[in-house]
Amino acid sequence: MKRTLRTAVLTVGALIAALGLPAGPAQADDTAPRIDLRVLVVSDGGPSTDAIAAELTAAGTPYTEIDLTSAGRPVIDAGFLADTVDGRPRAKYQAVVLPNDNPFPAGSTEMTALATYEQTYAIPQVDAYTYARPEAGLQYPIYGGYSGGLDGVEAQVTDAGQAGPFGYLDGAVPFEDNDPAVGESYAYLSRPVAGADFTSYVDAAIPGQSTRGSLVGEYRHDGRRELVVTFVYNQYQQQFRLLARGIVEWMTGGVHLGASRNYFAVHVDDVFAADDRWNTELNCTPGDVDCTDPNVEPDPIRMTPDDVDHATAWQTAKNFTLDLAYNGAGSVDHREDNNGDDALTDKFLADRNQFRWINHTYSHPFLGCVQDTSVVPWRCATNADGSTQWVSRNDISDEIATNRVWGESAGLPLENGELVTGEHSGMKVLPQQPVDNPNLALALDDNDIAWLGSDNSREPAQRQVGPATTVPRYPMNVFYNAGRAAEQVDEYNWIYTGRAQGGSGICEDNPATTTCLTAPLDTATGYDEVIVPLEKRIALGHVLANDPKPHFIHQSNLAEDRIAYPVLDGVLDGYAALFAENTPVVNLRMKDIGAELRRRAAWQAALQAGEVTAHRIGDTVTVEAPDGLAVTVTAPTGTTLAGTAFGDAYAGAVSGWTPSSGDTLDLALPTSAATTAGVTTGSADTAGTTEPAPDTRVPAGVRERVPYTTDTDTADD
Repeated sequence: MKRTLRTAVLTVGALIAALGLPAGPAQADDTAPRIDLRVLVVSDGGPSTDAIAAELTAAGTPYTEIDLTSAGRPVIDAGFLADTVDGRPRAKYQAVVLPNDNPFPAGSTEMTALATYEQTYAIPQVDAYTYARPEAGLQYPIYGGYSGGLDGVEAQVTDAGQAGPFGYLDGAVPFEDNDPAVGESYAYLSRPVAGADFTSYVDAAIPGQSTRGSLVGEYRHDGRRELVVTFVYNQYQQQFRLLARGIVEWMTGGVHLGASRNYFAVHVDDVFAADDRWNTELNCTPGDVDCTDPNVEPDPIRMTPDDVDHATAWQTAKNFTLDLAYNGAGSVDHREDNNGDDALTDKFLADRNQFRWINHTYSHPFLGCVQDTSVVPWRCATNADGSTQWVSRNDISDEIATNRVWGESAGLPLENGELVTGEHSGMKVLPQQPVDNPNLALALDDNDIAWLGSDNSREPAQRQVGPATTVPRYPMNVFYNAGRAAEQVDEYNWIYTGRAQGGSGICEDNPATTTCLTAPLDTATGYDEVIVPLEKRIALGHVLANDPKPHFIHQSNLAEDRIAYPVLDGVLDGYAALFAENTPVVNLRMKDIGAELRRRAAWQAALQAGEVTAHRIGDTVTVEAPDGLAVTVTAPTGTTLAGTAFGDAYAGAVSGWTPSSGDTLDLALPTSAATTAGVTTGSADTAGTTEPAPDTRVPAGVRERVPYTTDTDTADD
């Protein structure tokens, strides 16, 4: 079972980190060069270099990108790559990413300049996607290798990969096969050229043979090191997401600005209340403002004590904590209707400390404009002068404060600065309410709200609402009005099929929607066979993308058929099967997620403004940043600050945030890290020495560059 982290915050004020370097230019003396902590990304517009750039962006690792297709781009020459600062030679980039092993014309002076630069300063090079050929240390695929699709293939991290840059993985690297009708990956599988100093880190079985071919490997030659990647990918595909961390750690020697973790948090809304059920005949939800048949009563879905027992047992088994967004009025109303009895609340309160709790307002009202429900869809009611009628400041404040008092009286372990309003109301919602309720910010200030949940599908970026910073939440496509799988599928069919098939026609009106169905799903099997795998893939994609934003479902999804669990199990079990114990899911509560997102935004802004610089000289890395900016850095395990362990351990390294105070502090690497960081050795079993050297001429009819795939697995709707 994978251990789960609930905090990942660095509290030391380190701005200098020690770095171990290879022999030669790494010697810590007056002649050691200065190497800036910035990556050079040379792109030809293909998805693979774009994917690596996206990974650097998400981690907060600075880079400079050169677009080879741009007529006005800088020329890559010796002056572009290096110069002298204060009499000391300076390498401007700690690593180079190329679209392939040599994207320039034959005899290019730019490639010569890059090769000389890499030799002089021991700078590693990543070949983002290259043809298997002797120039990259590999035999042509025609000589016992393979060229073609890898959809559905399970690659493996080799022993050398697990001992090196990919040690955070358990071993398996499955290639996606989301649509059998679409080719989603293309690769070259090949063995190293005889005598080549080549170490394979990730490989796969060569079809029709008993041997395996490299997909990711390190090629050492001519005083240079290249990471040779021979499969194409984009930034959303799982196979890249699994390997992205290792690619960055390899190219930076494990020391770089920025950090990356795998996050997952799940908010369960409407706890203690009930959610109205989808009506399969009306194709709407009685009780909602847009479902107005007076002859049909709402049919509520509400958890039971057994559902609470299941939730606590599930959490224990998964070592994971759910965040429960509660409405106290749901319990009060239930007791009033049942002679004071409410077994559900009694059970939840007995197990209150097993969960995290979030204020979801007392009675879950709509807190934006006053809704005029005399029309469908509803509209904002207006005053006589045509101005919008707004829910008042006092009404909003009472909903927040009353629910807080109810929760405190019940002994719930609350963070009073957290709030999720019902339906994220009060904030703008299109098309009816294009601006926030002006009374919302005032009410938030009245109640000292610092973190306000928002809907990521509407507003993916954080913003301020009065004193509060929003925390965008991913809506899972597990519907609030479904307690049974058949109801979920029926509503899914209604939304995502065309009018001729009995559906709503939303897809016909919005062709960009990607989850549209060509035919309705079987209500008996569609949930397990289609919806669960899709929702698991989307959510796991967020987890693997260094994205801390929480997901949200509703208490109805933990009741009756408990339809949320297959999706959540798919995410957590799928993750556990892929990652090693040193890389657990990070499960933060809402305020910590908000703080992480806010720090990242400030860091990215500082990087874009050129306010952060970092360089290394010998075994020391110096970071300069504006006073008060939280700085993020990754360093080898065992690094210390004034004799105290530095950072938080994750994925075989340490990393975290620390405020810049203008002072400089020294972080010391352990001796073992100082002598091995960024250095790897060859592996005899992959050197290819037992095979005859192939003809190194390009075989007839073989293309050395295949077209990049255009598949973009965007995951979200």
